[in-house]
Amino acid sequence: MSNNNTITPDFNPDDFKLKSDSARTQIDSNFASVSYWKEVRIRFFSNKSAVLSAVAIIVIMFFAFAGPHFTKYTYSEQNLEQKNYAPRIQGLEKLGIFNGDENMRTTSGSRKTNLYEKNGDTNVYYWFGSDTLGRDIWTRTWMGTRVSLYISIVAVLIDMIIGLSFGLVSGYFGGMTDSAMQRFAEVVNGIPRLVIVTLLMLILKPGIATIIFALMITEWIGMSRIARAEMLNLKEREFVLASRTLGAGNFSIILHEILPNINGQVITQTMFSIPTAIFTEAFLSFVGLGIPVPQCSLGSLISDAFNSFTTHPYQIIPPIVVLAVLMLSFNILADGLREAIDPKFKEQ
Repeated sequence: MSNNNTITPDFNPDDFKLKSDSARTQIDSNFASVSYWKEVRIRFFSNKSAVLSAVAIIVIMFFAFAGPHFTKYTYSEQNLEQKNYAPRIQGLEKLGIFNGDENMRTTSGSRKTNLYEKNGDTNVYYWFGSDTLGRDIWTRTWMGTRVSLYISIVAVLIDMIIGLSFGLVSGYFGGMTDSAMQRFAEVVNGIPRLVIVTLLMLILKPGIATIIFALMITEWIGMSRIARAEMLNLKEREFVLASRTLGAGNFSIILHEILPNINGQVITQTMFSIPTAIFTEAFLSFVGLGIPVPQCSLGSLISDAFNSFTTHPYQIIPPIVVLAVLMLSFNILADGLREAIDPKFKEQ
């Protein structure tokens, strides 16, 4: 220690030790760098309701494509001698459930009947029953689900392309271009969808292509608004200005700078659009403006079974349950994706 008032600490050789490159000095895995899409995946799989919805959609899609092959019947095959048969499943009929019994409601009251035993069709099985024309409801339900999914997904993909292109171009160029394009979108959005579809049915032949075309005319408005809003938010950012300074063209900036940064919003909007398209198709088919016979969709199946709902209620249950589960699952899945992509939505 020195003689003046300043105190100098004394250090011993063992006071400090160098750390070797051991596991104790490595980066903590909890704070390691995680990519954006990995965080999205972690947040999504932590949402149990969204995961269950995704599983339900996958199961329904599986039955939509494989279900019609589980039985020997086709979706258009008719057997008037086996019409209005109640559900009957092998093995379960011995347990007293799904054995073909049906409580018929008549003007004189309710009576129990079994058309399988009455007509001697003891080796015949209709898992969801048969309709008023003797067609297998199981096969028609999953075939109708396939048609509804096909129409909705194709229509949404087309709407996504049109809406993205329209919204991105409108928001990027702005000015008179944006004003003119938005006035056009408002005019299109102001025309009721049912009026458009009815006019199309008078001009075009009813079918899948006509319904897809009808959905394509108006469903792109929502996507275009999302794309335009994101473009207005991003087009003055530094990375866009840097690309423009380096000589990048307008459409190159839109495709390579803006579009990759709005993938999350596009995916979320697409998932929300699918149940809307499914419901619209079902509604159009229900009111008779959809799929022509012998083809079927969930809406046409509900429409056909509605006429015999009071006497044979089991005929309307399968398509209604599939439609409800499908729409609910897509909406919950879209909510889960939105929260995973942007956690701020969960706090609002």
